[in-house]
Amino acid sequence: MSEGKRYLSFVTEKLKERIREVSQSISQGEQEIQGMHEYYWVNYTEMDQYGYENFDNQQALLGQVNANQEQRMLRHRLEKMLDAPFFGRVDFCYDGEEEAESFYIGIGNFSQKTGQVPYIYDWRAPVSSLFYDFDKGEASYEAPAGTLTGEIHSKWQYKIRQGKMLYEFESDMKIDDEILKAELGGNGDIQLKNIVRTIQKEQNAIIRNTKDKILVIQGAAGSGKTSIALHRIAYLLYHDRKNMKSSNILILSPNSVFSDYISHILPELGEENIQEMSFDLFAYRELREIVTDCEDRYDQIERELLCPLPEETERLHQKQSEEFLGIAEMFLANLEDSLMEFHEVSFKGIVKTEAELVKLFYFKFQEIPLLARMEAIQEYFTDEYETLYNRKLTEEEEEGLTREFMGMYATRDVYVLYNQLLEEAGWKPLPAVSYEKRTLRYEDVYPMLYLKYRLLGKKGQKNIKHLVIDEMQDYSFLQYTILAELFPCKMTILGDCAQTMEEEQQDVLQFLPGILGKQTRIILMKKSYRNTVEIANYANQIAGLTDMELLERHGKAVEQKIFANQQEVLEEILLQLQKGSDYETTAVLTMTEQEALEAYGYLKERLGEVSYIDRNSSAFQRGITVTTFYLAKGLEFDRVFVLGRKEKNGLLRQAEYICATRALHELAVYEV
Repeated sequence: MSEGKRYLSFVTEKLKERIREVSQSISQGEQEIQGMHEYYWVNYTEMDQYGYENFDNQQALLGQVNANQEQRMLRHRLEKMLDAPFFGRVDFCYDGEEEAESFYIGIGNFSQKTGQVPYIYDWRAPVSSLFYDFDKGEASYEAPAGTLTGEIHSKWQYKIRQGKMLYEFESDMKIDDEILKAELGGNGDIQLKNIVRTIQKEQNAIIRNTKDKILVIQGAAGSGKTSIALHRIAYLLYHDRKNMKSSNILILSPNSVFSDYISHILPELGEENIQEMSFDLFAYRELREIVTDCEDRYDQIERELLCPLPEETERLHQKQSEEFLGIAEMFLANLEDSLMEFHEVSFKGIVKTEAELVKLFYFKFQEIPLLARMEAIQEYFTDEYETLYNRKLTEEEEEGLTREFMGMYATRDVYVLYNQLLEEAGWKPLPAVSYEKRTLRYEDVYPMLYLKYRLLGKKGQKNIKHLVIDEMQDYSFLQYTILAELFPCKMTILGDCAQTMEEEQQDVLQFLPGILGKQTRIILMKKSYRNTVEIANYANQIAGLTDMELLERHGKAVEQKIFANQQEVLEEILLQLQKGSDYETTAVLTMTEQEALEAYGYLKERLGEVSYIDRNSSAFQRGITVTTFYLAKGLEFDRVFVLGRKEKNGLLRQAEYICATRALHELAVYEV
């Protein structure tokens, strides 16, 4: 029996033994909880009148319930480890020692008892970096006690499934390309795969980076940037458990389907899931008191595809630009004078003259946002009265003073003020309608959000200590300016300029450091692991990319055909699908939502088992999926059929690139 198989047998028995111990502890805990309940109901009438005994009993009960919950989580983690306890081993001889120590590496740490030497080391442990960063020979790693040096005598890689050893081999390389090809050459899953078994040296450096406040990862499609970002979050939670919990992290993701696609990664890596939402949804929630509804980015894309108007696209870009911020700030500076009509306020012996109010407004409270400033002055006035007369104002009196002070504003309606800004800038104003009829086009969503924050202030997201921004190329200068104000925390930002949903590629790296500060570190990842060489070359040609590195994994040539109409395309796709395949996931990707609905209806009627993803979908399914190119961003499929167009503008070329890079093994591009 090999050393790996022997150790697998040994550690499996230790895991089972530990699981039995934990199960026994849970059972005892449940008995104690039951006993506490019984004691309370028998004796609660005789407990002391001040409730001290009752309080002590409740605290003890809560403590036992929490302890049991922790034990259940531990048991769940140990049971998961039984499937594949470890995936690597490093035999390392420390300087000054004669014999090497064997370190087995897995998803999580495992020892017989807390504080004992682990049987298996967590992939995030300091010593585990030896597995990712070094070949045989001299090596070192950073431990809490400092840098430890020595020599790697051997490295082993294992694949274990359902507790059985599928293969093991000694490798002189950090991670053999053949392992990568084996992992990536299999069928795609409905969830993103964790990469702990195949982390490369350059990826490991990014994951273990704890120094940089702002880490920007610009990676090619299929470079693993999303996986790396999630593994980095898992590492940061492991590294800084005292100060950071999963609730302190937020991911801004493109949509709910993508959120579902990545939702399992952190739990697989031993961490709780984290908050995810789209920035468009956040903006909508922030503007609900001003307008009834807002478009999202997908509405804008649909409009550009169905009825492309260059002037609309140009206006969108103008309203998201650095120049717009200059226009807005000039408007706000002038507004301070034009918005106010000061007059004397007199209330039961307390008088504030017009001159005094002007002084308070422009000097004492000048740091307070304009539309919130008079509230501060009213509060100042109220405090003066209540201190002098030693009584609180009644609700009616408060309302009367509010009308008096707020009446000095010409308007406090952000919608009206935004219209004034548009008119001064030479843009067409929004319809002058009541709140119930107010809806915002996408081009106006973030400009109005910026104006709202400048006029009324914002609530900083202090609970968020780390922000992850995916698809960074789809965010504008204005959006990053807002995000920097909302989240003054550490960030991991990732994207690919070639996957933008604009007619022209936007290089956000040109302005990000200016917004986020000098602590911004930019990392470029040019190696793609997702697609076959044939698919990657086709996609790179579309995007004009010439400096990509590809994992040498070959497959079928890209199929390209031109058809007379969409009906012929659907008939061809149906014919191909009816042939069957061993693939887990197949996608039919269209340009517009209407095309996706038609394709879904046609295929659903004839095949039955077909899924459809729209912007309200929240799950990614196996089998055949129909959706638009913009909702497929971030996802991957074994086989992709693209329902494209012969005549292309900039946006359609970007769409075709996004579609092509979704395919793991086979790609067919059918154009009308």
